[in-house]
Amino acid sequence: MRAGNQFTQAQLDAIVPWRPWSLRDTVVHILAFPEIAYLSHEVGSMSWDDMAAQDERLKGVTTAPQIAEYGLQVRDDIIAFLASGNTAAFDRIVPAHYGGEVTVVELLNIVLSHSAHHLKQVYHYMTTDLAMTLDHPATDADLDGIQTPDALI
Repeated sequence: MRAGNQFTQAQLDAIVPWRPWSLRDTVVHILAFPEIAYLSHEVGSMSWDDMAAQDERLKGVTTAPQIAEYGLQVRDDIIAFLASGNTAAFDRIVPAHYGGEVTVVELLNIVLSHSAHHLKQVYHYMTTDLAMTLDHPATDADLDGIQTPDALI
């Protein structure tokens, strides 16, 4: 979210080299997946249909400021959810595209790992392909406890 404010619209619209998505699609995906995961306690799943509906809902989130605003809202919502102490919601078992039949908290852990991995890919892309200096990137402390693979791509 913080480093994402550095992107121009042309950069957001460009296709990233590691998958057939725009940078905008990739950054929104980083944010949307954790949102879908935590909302699974209400929806009851994290399915392909849920993900497609989320993609449709977020089509209008296209600029760096809109993406940052969306990201801050997702972060705040997840923090509030985790601070709620709602053990029934945390322990609800949901079918998920990622992880199979898991609790909402397990799903959120899986998806945060997925998103952190993509975030590291974006940071690598920013520093190598775009020759950018990261402005306030996520720190090791921010990512503490989130498992990610060593290989970026």
